[in-house]
Amino acid sequence: TSLLDEEGNQDESLESKTLSAEDQVKDHSTGTRVVAGQIFLESGKSDSQSEDEENLHSQEEEKENSLEELNSLEMSNLLNKDLEEGEIQSPVLTAIGGTADGEPCHFPFLFMEKEYAECTADGREDGRLWCATTYDYKKDQKWGFCETEEQSNKRRQMQEAEDVYQTGMKILNESSKKAQKKEAYQYLLKAADMNHTKAMEKVSYALLFGDYLKQNIQSSKELFEKLTEEGSPKGQMALGFLYASGLGVNSSQAKALVYYTFGALGGNLIAHMILGYRYWAGIGVLQSCESALTHYRLVANHVASDISLTGGTVVQRIRLADEVENPGMASGMLEEDLIQYYQFLAEKGDVQAQVGLGQLHLHGGRGVEQNHQRAFEYFNQAANAGNSHAMAFLGKMYSEGSDVVPQSNETALQYFKKAADMGNPVGQSGLGMAYLYGRGVPVNYELALKYFQKAAEQGWVDGQLQLGSMYYNGIGVKRDYKQALKYFNLASQGGHILAFYNLAQMHATGTGVMRSCHTAVELFKNVCERGRWSERLMTAYNSYKDGDSNSAVVQYLLLAEQGYEVAQSNAAFILDQKEASIVGENETYPRALLHWNRAASQGYTVARIKLGDYHFYGFGTDVDYETAFIHYRLASEQQHSAQAMFNLGYMHEKGLGIKQDIHLAKRFYDMAAEASPDAQVPVFLALCKLGVIYSLQYVREINIREVFSHIDMDQLLGPEWDLYLMTIIALLLGTIIAYRQRQHQAIPRPAGLRPAVPQQEPPPEHQPPQ
Repeated sequence: TSLLDEEGNQDESLESKTLSAEDQVKDHSTGTRVVAGQIFLESGKSDSQSEDEENLHSQEEEKENSLEELNSLEMSNLLNKDLEEGEIQSPVLTAIGGTADGEPCHFPFLFMEKEYAECTADGREDGRLWCATTYDYKKDQKWGFCETEEQSNKRRQMQEAEDVYQTGMKILNESSKKAQKKEAYQYLLKAADMNHTKAMEKVSYALLFGDYLKQNIQSSKELFEKLTEEGSPKGQMALGFLYASGLGVNSSQAKALVYYTFGALGGNLIAHMILGYRYWAGIGVLQSCESALTHYRLVANHVASDISLTGGTVVQRIRLADEVENPGMASGMLEEDLIQYYQFLAEKGDVQAQVGLGQLHLHGGRGVEQNHQRAFEYFNQAANAGNSHAMAFLGKMYSEGSDVVPQSNETALQYFKKAADMGNPVGQSGLGMAYLYGRGVPVNYELALKYFQKAAEQGWVDGQLQLGSMYYNGIGVKRDYKQALKYFNLASQGGHILAFYNLAQMHATGTGVMRSCHTAVELFKNVCERGRWSERLMTAYNSYKDGDSNSAVVQYLLLAEQGYEVAQSNAAFILDQKEASIVGENETYPRALLHWNRAASQGYTVARIKLGDYHFYGFGTDVDYETAFIHYRLASEQQHSAQAMFNLGYMHEKGLGIKQDIHLAKRFYDMAAEASPDAQVPVFLALCKLGVIYSLQYVREINIREVFSHIDMDQLLGPEWDLYLMTIIALLLGTIIAYRQRQHQAIPRPAGLRPAVPQQEPPPEHQPPQ
């Protein structure tokens, strides 16, 4: 479904290729022990050593293992540094002690009528590993230990730590309740105390973000340092983040860059993504589009390979500034009572509600957790009512398979056919996939093309994507890059990640289009931001909503390092509101300014206006009206912001950072009113004020005496103008006198009332102050 198969192999970065041997070490880490400087498999391991050696030299296996490990971001180092550097080879073990001290172990050897291809603890109560130095132990009784007592104790300790870690992970993965997850982290804490690398990684991040453990930056920093010493890419990346953001340490972009680079060399995808963004934006490094492309492409390869037909997880990009102004409106989240209302409609047999809820539960998002069981139930209800959309989605669920729905090409095909016969584009696309890959039917490219075209004509993104892929690869049609580009563009407008990925590959290689590194990087960045780590956006939002601003700001800061514009603006917003106590008061505005700047560079209008405000008022920087004016002008010209236009009008009116010009001020005020209806009232008030100022300025500028000296009253009012004026004055005087006389006439009082006795005034010294 993507260009990954065609382009991906050559696109693997040098780092990921050189890591393959280390990845193999990682593959053995949970079931290995160390004996005399060699890596050795435990008896429970099913693969033989010869198979492992073959895997080491198999390029395909290397890439598969590397992909799996990198995608899950589980780069652990249970082995010592010197062992990581050593080559993996068939170990020649020498017996220690026993009856054959110093003799080489013999594999396989026979013990209790069972052959052993490796050291075993069978037959020993203390659990120490031993081997025979001849084939038949019973016959020769020649044996020795495979490890010293110290190594045995260490191995058993590591095994115990592994068991504790697995118990914690089992509880963590199987439960959704907060109390149980907290209990799981207690197991992980215990395993971390026993120096279990993966447990230390989990616990350190939990302490950093405040996930199910109390947030403690200092403790997380100490764990990250310990992990970094052991060569953990996760630890290196996190330590880089602490230095970049100045959390728990003095900020140092140079140190951050070093740790990020080591993390990326170790295969950490988030470190690659951070470096990609830094090279793209020129943060702490020289701006380099090609370097950014290398990092982003590597991450995008893994994200794209992890995408299913459903198009991947939905990324919720909620802006806290918008959420505060309009709660619930900007986020696109569904309120709990609204979800219950849809559920009520679905239970009453409303087919549209059933399909809608099915899709929500299938993909997750908008406040609804992914739940395939619920999705399957809703689709089933709607399909039984004859809804073609529900039939098609049931087909997709059976085609992909999950824990809830067993994979079945035959069942999927039945649902796709029913939906396609009713003209449903999702069904047509599904049927096209069946014919393209021979799922339940013989491969037939012509039929696949026909169904994809039908689906694409109805605007279904999967149909457009597959049609683009067929034209790109020349499957069933003549290869045509222009047609491929057209359909990939259409699918990208529908938001399909693989469409972005394929377009990025075309722009990166100049296939069918002019090569454009900048466009390729932007497209790859879009793909990378749809990776699994994007779920952290929702976790951060929930932390903020629950009142934990410290946890939220740290999570947003890490996502901001990865280049998420919405995380940059949200981190800046929390700092701007002074809601995060982990950041010193003196550092709040400078850090907010930094992140507003990064968000503005990615085209966020509010951030650009905020930059203007910070320079205008001197928040986190010196007051600089000229810089403020530049930011407002950029927001006005590039994003047509009414707020920016209004601010420009005010600055022209006052002559701040620019020469005072009332005419230009009026022009910007008028533009602001045209750009947004919300600006009309403040613009009206500003224009009224401007009118008064303009009038006063006009009066101040003209000479009154000169004006009157130039007026010829005879010409203006005629030769008798003085008589007219005297008559008018006499009439006005008479009117005033008559009015005052009427006021002073005595008003007759009603009988029985006495005039009130005036109160005596208090002495002067007791009078209240004026």
